[in-house]
Amino acid sequence: ILQKNKFESLRKVSLMTSRMKSLRYLDMSSNLLRHDGADVQCQWAESLTELDLSSNQLADAVFECLPVNVKKLGLQNNQISNVPRGVAELKRLEELNLASNRLADLPGCSGFTSLQFLNVEMNSILTPSADFFRSCPRVRELQAGHNPFKCSCELQAFIRLEKRSGGKLFGWPAAYACEYPEGLRGTELKDFHLSRLACDTTLLLVTALLLTLVLVAAVAFLCIYLDVPWYVRMTWQWTQTKRRAWHGPPGDQGAVLQFHAFISYSERDSLWVKNELIPNLEKGEGCVQLCQHERNFIPGKSIVENIINCIEKSYKSIFVLSPNFVQSEWCHYELYFAHHKLFSENSNSLILILLEPIPPYLIPARYHKLKALMAKRTYLEWPKERSKRALFWANLRAAISINLP
Repeated sequence: ILQKNKFESLRKVSLMTSRMKSLRYLDMSSNLLRHDGADVQCQWAESLTELDLSSNQLADAVFECLPVNVKKLGLQNNQISNVPRGVAELKRLEELNLASNRLADLPGCSGFTSLQFLNVEMNSILTPSADFFRSCPRVRELQAGHNPFKCSCELQAFIRLEKRSGGKLFGWPAAYACEYPEGLRGTELKDFHLSRLACDTTLLLVTALLLTLVLVAAVAFLCIYLDVPWYVRMTWQWTQTKRRAWHGPPGDQGAVLQFHAFISYSERDSLWVKNELIPNLEKGEGCVQLCQHERNFIPGKSIVENIINCIEKSYKSIFVLSPNFVQSEWCHYELYFAHHKLFSENSNSLILILLEPIPPYLIPARYHKLKALMAKRTYLEWPKERSKRALFWANLRAAISINLP
């Protein structure tokens, strides 16, 4: 026992013991021992089986200068940061104490094929290797507590390792607690859990991809069901028409009201419009000036542009509603632009005439504006009895009564 002296050279200590044929135990703890890793070989007594080199100034190179037949080796409280692979061939080593050093991970057993007990407490191990017991099949006890464990996905494998090891982790669970991150400090490793989704990058990517595909499919379905592409196309047409009007000649803007009302109807209802609506409104006292697409659309302009111009030049927009109306694409365009004018100018410009009853199931999903208008706004219903038609025309004339400039 030569502890608490001032020995400095580990190689000289080995030479000192080389002729001690019966030396089995040597305590060199609490000295000033160093080993610089020089090529000069160390010569230990072949009989030495237990060596205590704790509390010295030894670093990684100490594994180049150890007795080959040692069974119990104490290297705690030194400056060892790594156990070099393939340097030390200590085939009889059964117990190794590396506590209170600078290790960042568990050492392997490539040079210690007989190792049974390992102590790596109070080192700098954040995330221990999960394959330790696979590389060290003979280890019966591992003391790895009181390390600054970083509780993350990588540590999950080590926690599962404890369950499979069958009680080989000494001091579990009290000595094994999270140090990082700050929010989990003090949490025992047995209480730390992360979902598989949070730790498996591949699974996370696949899940995110599936959710994205489901979301895209849902949005696409809603867009098709609500006819969003149609509305986008109409908004684009309206914007382009307005832009051309702003950049056109000053006299071509047509902002002044020229008509009392613009008539929107299905071609299948044109006989009623030409035989009933137009004659009764445009003739007689207080005649109404109507805008009809057949006579007032300007040749050379697009249909959408003509619709927008006619609606903007008309004080009111009359919509002749019937099952034929909801099946007409152009009627829907006209309703859309008139509804847009209603909200953009905050005006009361829509007049709805119900020529024939429309069952709700006949109204397509894209006509949700029509459903809302029919639910909220009063509409005139074309009477089948001739005696009531005079009142119908009087109400309609009152609704569009205005003095045009």
